[in-house]
Amino acid sequence: MSNHLQEPTLQLEIPVILPGVDDEKDGCVERLQNRLRAQTGIRQVHIDQKDGKPVLCLHYDPNLVPLEKLERMVRDEGAQMTERFRHETLPLKGMAQGTNVANVEDGVRRVPGVLSVAVNYAAEIMRVEYDSTQTDRDAIVRAVRGMGYRVPDAPQAPTQISGETPDPHAGHKHDHEGHGDHAGHSHEEHAGHEHDDAGHEPHEEKGGHAGHSHGPVDPNANWLQRNSELAQSLLCGLLAGLTFLGQKYFGLAEPVAIGIYILAYLAGGYDLARHTLPTVLRGKFDVEFLMLVAAVGAAALGEWFEGALLLFLFSFGHALEHFAMDRARNAIEALGKLTPKVALVRRDNVETEVPVEQLRIGDVAIVRPGDRVAVDGKITVGRSAIDQSPITGESVPVEKNVGDGVFAGSINGDGAIEVEVTKLAKDTTMSRVIKMVEEAQSQKSPTQTFTDRFEKMFVPIVLGIVVLAAVAPPLLGWLTWKAAILRALSTLVAASPCALALATPSAVLAGIAQAARNGVLIKGGVHLENLGSLQAIALDKTGTITRGKPAVSDILPIGMDEKEFLSLVAAVETRSTHPLAQAVVRRAQEQKLELPGAGELQNLQGLGVQSEVGGQLIRIGNLKMFEAAKIAVPPDLTAKVQALSDAGKPIMVVGRGEQIIGALALADEIRPESRAALEQLRAMGVPNLIMLTGDNARVAKTIAQTAGVTDFRGDLMPEDKVKALKDLLQKYGQVAMVGDGVNDAPALATATVGIAMGAGGTDVALETADVALMADDMTKLPFAVGLSRQSRAIIKQNLWISLGVIAVLMPSTLFGLAGISAAVIFHEGSTLVVVANALRLLRYRLPSN
Repeated sequence: MSNHLQEPTLQLEIPVILPGVDDEKDGCVERLQNRLRAQTGIRQVHIDQKDGKPVLCLHYDPNLVPLEKLERMVRDEGAQMTERFRHETLPLKGMAQGTNVANVEDGVRRVPGVLSVAVNYAAEIMRVEYDSTQTDRDAIVRAVRGMGYRVPDAPQAPTQISGETPDPHAGHKHDHEGHGDHAGHSHEEHAGHEHDDAGHEPHEEKGGHAGHSHGPVDPNANWLQRNSELAQSLLCGLLAGLTFLGQKYFGLAEPVAIGIYILAYLAGGYDLARHTLPTVLRGKFDVEFLMLVAAVGAAALGEWFEGALLLFLFSFGHALEHFAMDRARNAIEALGKLTPKVALVRRDNVETEVPVEQLRIGDVAIVRPGDRVAVDGKITVGRSAIDQSPITGESVPVEKNVGDGVFAGSINGDGAIEVEVTKLAKDTTMSRVIKMVEEAQSQKSPTQTFTDRFEKMFVPIVLGIVVLAAVAPPLLGWLTWKAAILRALSTLVAASPCALALATPSAVLAGIAQAARNGVLIKGGVHLENLGSLQAIALDKTGTITRGKPAVSDILPIGMDEKEFLSLVAAVETRSTHPLAQAVVRRAQEQKLELPGAGELQNLQGLGVQSEVGGQLIRIGNLKMFEAAKIAVPPDLTAKVQALSDAGKPIMVVGRGEQIIGALALADEIRPESRAALEQLRAMGVPNLIMLTGDNARVAKTIAQTAGVTDFRGDLMPEDKVKALKDLLQKYGQVAMVGDGVNDAPALATATVGIAMGAGGTDVALETADVALMADDMTKLPFAVGLSRQSRAIIKQNLWISLGVIAVLMPSTLFGLAGISAAVIFHEGSTLVVVANALRLLRYRLPSN
């Protein structure tokens, strides 16, 4: 049998076969591989990496299946898979507790055809994968609504423009990053979690506690309609308080008091019962059920006020909690609102406003001074300073000229510009950032996964303790049945892990939101936590520590001033497209030098170039060029050239006629902010900063000493960088890799955290990196690390707060030191403290030195 390594292979990008999928962990990728393995002529199917992206690699026998037939077969299988297995992201409203998550997931899994489901309480979204031959979106939505939660209706898709080709894959939803259970986001139109042109949910309630009323609320609705949950809670508290005072001071009759208490129970317990009863009917119990049992139990024991107070404090606390959590959610939604809904477009010499979804590639959008740019594209007319801070976090506007790219959502300065559309609205950098941030919200960090496992073990133990506390003391004669049951009910409240459920996701949500607002895209809680625990960071040299393009570093004229010498050299080099020549021209342009006219440029292979300027021959090249022409180089200049060459700098020796008139040295300049950024990283507790470069060791050493890295590796090919990174991982445990996201894709994929520099204009960087610094700015690296460390610290604080309150409150209620009221106050108080503590991340700023 022939060796499969010698067989022909076919590599196809996964997003081409399965539109919207670029993660090898997605369930459809495994299904497709299994289907293809069963086909005649295909020897082997596996996933490979190409430029940092997963590709499907097939080894095949061309005698049994020709290449053309194989490609057609793979695409057909992919199309069938795409049509059948769908992934959607649905907004999920009305959850009153983070501990509702497991019950919602269990309820949706019961729908025939649902393959996986993941709910994120903090982000209020649900990702679901299902077999479209067995179920559909409507069935899933009905199941969710049947549990008492709300899924806003998906808005109607915009009308298609005449002449546009419909998307053959419209309707199939896939995740770009299938994590664990393959719960994905909606491909193309985000069905089920759709955004209007401003990026926010069109049916979302404005103001108050969006999503906690019982249907879409008119934006013009009054306060009560917009804040029904809070209003019901306040009504419960008011009725309970008035009844308590009426009985104590005004002799209110007990039957009347009980009637009013029942009304208070209905006001405060309606939302609890609405979510709890469907769950109980499925044999599942959650914190809301425990609270409801505690309130009903108190009433059964005649402690009506205790029960009403419990419902009031519980519902009021959660109304405040939702209000606080909405701040973090709104910070992310605000990103979407930065992009205009319409663009002023010139078509057939007529200017008209067009919805951004209806823009086509090649359209020309007119952007007036002070307007927001509505499209991703390139400037065809005009120049202006563009404020790109909403996308890249850059604080200073960037000067843009004809041919330069601009981002949707950026703000035009004082110049009118015309922009040719290069990306559709759904593909703009801002749209993709919003989509990726939404995905990141739903991913569970390691700490959150741990707390989820802890809760699953903790809740049954608590229930056992509660039952024992209610039964054992009366049987042993220690307490009356009433006193024992009251203590047991108080313990139920005390042990409810609400704060624990929110400890991590609230911090992850706020951290990712603050990062996005400052031009740093962190693709999930796992990367947020890992970035904050690093002890070593590897950095690519070219384009990361340095600018990535040569610049004139030394000018050594002989017998003339520096400006005259530079203008003469630049006049010749204007005719050349070589990067070193262009660096000389840029330096002359920066100094606004007037260049003399130059004749035709002659390229002397291996030596340099020459041209006539003012009737004299100007030679620019290496020392061999002048040795060949038998022109002597002054000894002092030779010494200087040798010293610069030893430092790794390319040298241009310049002659006029038969005389040497000077030399130029060039270098890939270190970014001005690099050294300060690396110093900040060391001050934060990242002691190991290693530069990886393909340059020779001599050049690498010079750059390393100047930039301030602690170690370096030189003479590295791309595969050598991966090997070096693996060695660093073995030595330090967790290592981040910082690169440009294109050439360094294999190394980024190997690192604990892959960080791409300047990802704002690079599609590959956005896709391959775990963390993307949207601006080409090294100062964003310390910001990202600092934010991540602060996030880890807050997560730990939240865990201690939530577990500490439970540890103190449980024995206090068991031994009668605290009643239901105290338990509810501390329970809800700890939940609010945890959320408020997490929201501090929304104000995070990098400490100044």
